[in-house]
Amino acid sequence: MGNVVELHHAIVDHYLTIARDRDSTQQEFRKSFDHLGQILAVEMTRDFPGDANSVDTPLEATQGFRLHACIALVPILRAGLALVDPFVELLPTSVVMHLGMYRNEETAEPVWYYNKLDEQVPVERAVILDPMLATGGSVMAAVEALRTYGVAQVEVGCVVAAPEGIQAVQEFDADVDLTICKIDDRLDDNCFIRPGLGDAGDRYFGTA
Repeated sequence: MGNVVELHHAIVDHYLTIARDRDSTQQEFRKSFDHLGQILAVEMTRDFPGDANSVDTPLEATQGFRLHACIALVPILRAGLALVDPFVELLPTSVVMHLGMYRNEETAEPVWYYNKLDEQVPVERAVILDPMLATGGSVMAAVEALRTYGVAQVEVGCVVAAPEGIQAVQEFDADVDLTICKIDDRLDDNCFIRPGLGDAGDRYFGTA
């Protein structure tokens, strides 16, 4: 069974509170999301593989470590783009593979509009970036697409997630690891995360 990690950190709580606040400006929301993305990136790369590497400091030689895995960052458009930059800053050699879906508001099911994985170079490991894991439908569709593409190790990074969505993803693919800033209380009757933080894409990009 894949691991589910919820981050417990004062800085996470601080910036998540700003993101939740309905009175936060777009600039405040965006900045808080950038910081949350940075923390997610650090936590999710904690155990990334690499090789021992000798390096000369100004005083003497010592053993170091260098990452070697080919990593794909996979934001689910549009909101997933809000988490890309912090990961790219840490992993400048990573590739970014976009997957585009929107939610059918009547059925709460994902509807594809962009997928060009078949044109990408092979990768060993993929990190799906989806700020809000509600029903899990979009993440499950992304996992299925990446598995079909041949990615063996798939992980998911979220800012907030509903327990129902987490369970759905785990039941769909037990090998997927999830790292989440905060696991919220529930989904409401409209499949919105409660307490949530509104529409992450709209608030980050300043659209209605």
